[in-house]
Parts: sequence; structure tokens; C-alpha cells
Amino acid sequence: MTTSKGEQLFIDQLMWDQLDIPKAEYRFLKKRRFRFDFAWPDRMMAVEIEGGVWSGGRHTRGKGYTRDLEKYNLATLHGWKVYRFTTQDVTSGTAISFMKNILINKTIMEESYEDISRGLMFPDHIYSSKYEAKDKK
Repeated sequence: MTTSKGEQLFIDQLMWDQLDIPKAEYRFLKKRRFRFDFAWPDRMMAVEIEGGVWSGGRHTRGKGYTRDLEKYNLATLHGWKVYRFTTQDVTSGTAISFMKNILINKTIMEESYEDISRGLMFPDHIYSSKYEAKDKK
């Protein structure tokens, strides 16, 4: 299997930050061919770098998207936590920032999704009016 530029950059970022290096192309079900881009089997945690999301790549076309859904649902059924990022998330530093918090703090960050997404996964302007309304109550 070949490594994409996004996948290689993600590994480089993990090494630069001296974080645990995951197993690449990890086959998580013995009876299926599904593989994670990166996995920490001892933590039952995986990362998928989704390339081609803006160019009609495999992950956004019917058959590829359907296979990804099957893979992620089976992974969840078997207790895996799968974090998905675009290549743009990797190049912008969003993916490494997100995973660094999980890997260093050993925190699953389930307390509040809006806390981890605000300004990290989505631009603040998407949420600002929602939060301002909440704060005024």
C-alpha cells in the first residue's frame, strides 16, 4: 500500500511532537480486508485521513463512501474509536492538534463536542451566534 502525502505528513507531525507512533495500515478485523490508515490497538483508537474530498476522490463517490460506512460501523461495533480527518485538516495542523490533545492528555474529550470543535474543526463564525445566544440566557 502506498502512503499519501497527507498520511506521511501526519506521521511526520506525530514524530516532531514526539507522540506515540501508530501502526500504519492496521487490519482490525481478521475476517475482513478493512484497514485503518493509523491505529493504536492498545487504545482501540484509529485515525483515517480522507483524501480527495474536494476532487471527487474514492471517499466521496458512491461505492467508496458506502464501503467506508461499513468499515466505520464495524469498527464502532467492535469498540474502536475512529477519528477522521481530511488532508486539509492535516496540512492546516487541525488533525495533529486534535490528536495531540487526546494522546498527551489520554482524554477522550467526550464532555462536550462543541468544546473540541469550536475553532478547531469548524470556523468560529459558524457557532458564534449560537454561543452568544446561550451566554445571554
